Amino acid sequence: MSVVVPGGPRRVPRATVGRLPVYLRALAALADQGVAVTSSRTLAAAAGVGSAQLRKDLSYLPAHGTPGVGYDVASLRQQLTGALGLTCQRRVVIVGVGHLGHALASYSGFAGTDFVVVGLVDADPRVVATTVAGLEVQPFERLAQVVKENGATIAVIATPQAVAQEVCDVVVAAGVTGVLNFAPRALRVPPAVDLRVVDLGSELQILAFHDRRRSDLSG
Repeated sequence: MSVVVPGGPRRVPRATVGRLPVYLRALAALADQGVAVTSSRTLAAAAGVGSAQLRKDLSYLPAHGTPGVGYDVASLRQQLTGALGLTCQRRVVIVGVGHLGHALASYSGFAGTDFVVVGLVDADPRVVATTVAGLEVQPFERLAQVVKENGATIAVIATPQAVAQEVCDVVVAAGVTGVLNFAPRALRVPPAVDLRVVDLGSELQILAFHDRRRSDLSG
């Protein structure tokens, strides 16, 4: 599967798109260190990939390094920012303000980015009307209004799995075009809506599989 990345005429493999934020973070770290120009080897090492993979990924974008010199850090950051669609503010609604939703709402990593949490929604009357990260938690009945009134285009679902699809249907109908799902279940979305899944349980099981495999090989 591939996607069209803004700023580039070519379709980009999803695996490559998944690495672009890693490159952007590595470039930000280099810029903070005062580095103006970097080699593909240095950038690849900072991103935790091979230099050949880095060059292949960046070949899908308009950005090009100078042979014998490397990549201009500021220019490449600008190219990646545009390619990832980070040139305008992205407004986010979080549904489910339990321990995970609370942590996401308070996540310091949003600071200095174009992602802004504009709404919090929960069905628990003990949570509704409380204030988290400067926002008043709204009742589930107002979810569609919260999305529309705040112009949210991204919804984060941090609810129990039993209600995740219902939540997804509501936010999509309200105009959300991107969903980040933390609930441990598969969701159905229309083709025009992007769905990303963070399944912590599955990731831990994968780690357990590899740990068991190493034990079997060493034993």
